[in-house]
Amino acid sequence: MADLMAESKNSKRKRAKVEAELTELAKAPGDKGRTGLVLEPLRWALTALAEGEPYEAIVLEQVTTVLPVWEAYATILRDEGYSVETAVLRAEEYGVPQTRKRAVLIARRRGPAMLPEKTHRPFRKKPTPEEEGRRSYVTMVDVLDRLAPFEVISNYGTGGDPRARGRRHHDEPAFTVTGKIRRNRVGPPGHPDADPRFDDAEAGQLQSFPRDFPWRGKDIPQQIGNAIPPLLGVHILAAALGLGNEARDAAVKKAIACHAAAPESAPLPAGHRSNGVEVPELFSVQVASPVKQAV
Repeated sequence: MADLMAESKNSKRKRAKVEAELTELAKAPGDKGRTGLVLEPLRWALTALAEGEPYEAIVLEQVTTVLPVWEAYATILRDEGYSVETAVLRAEEYGVPQTRKRAVLIARRRGPAMLPEKTHRPFRKKPTPEEEGRRSYVTMVDVLDRLAPFEVISNYGTGGDPRARGRRHHDEPAFTVTGKIRRNRVGPPGHPDADPRFDDAEAGQLQSFPRDFPWRGKDIPQQIGNAIPPLLGVHILAAALGLGNEARDAAVKKAIACHAAAPESAPLPAGHRSNGVEVPELFSVQVASPVKQAV
């Protein structure tokens, strides 16, 4: 489908046919419908190219099974003059207190596309010497207001066995946060469910949101589970926009230090102080066509 979209970009008749197929695909149940939605950004990118206003940067993030689709995108976008990188990133390698793998595509119209530099060690038994030289991964007890020791028993089975529930201790990153995080049991070692299960605020913290983030609407746990962790997003965007480590680190500092603004309040001004730490704007950069506003 991606190849057909690329081939039809200069033909109204072919494009109409492909778009009709995409519309039907998006209505399909299960994985077919999700595949249709995953193809939508390519439609936007090709339309922008056809209109002579191409995106300066394209950043996509999805579950790891989508990586082959991103790789198909990469071939098409390179033919259109983009520099493109794809990879599976591990969230804990960017300071997120959670193990979460996601497939990422970064494309740039001007200059080489680069993946974000890893800043923290991965959560595994035998890290490489290079990985040992990074900062330690962030743990659950580093961000949650809970007394150690505690352990979390996953709702999901290990290795596909529903009876083999995974366990994580307070001094380790959390399991991947999903919309069903409240099904995970929490308690002192050997006493599962003795403590309250993770609430929405804690689930958000494990995704690297501030504890007081103003969640709204229905099915908040699913909103939290679907979100890209903000800290991972900062690293990806800094790399995609070629901002350098200084701007990246300033944005990470703000993300960690700031409480969330109330829903009705204006964005925090540059120089705002939070928890005794002065923080700048998230990114002081202007993005060229087609988005002409500060990020």
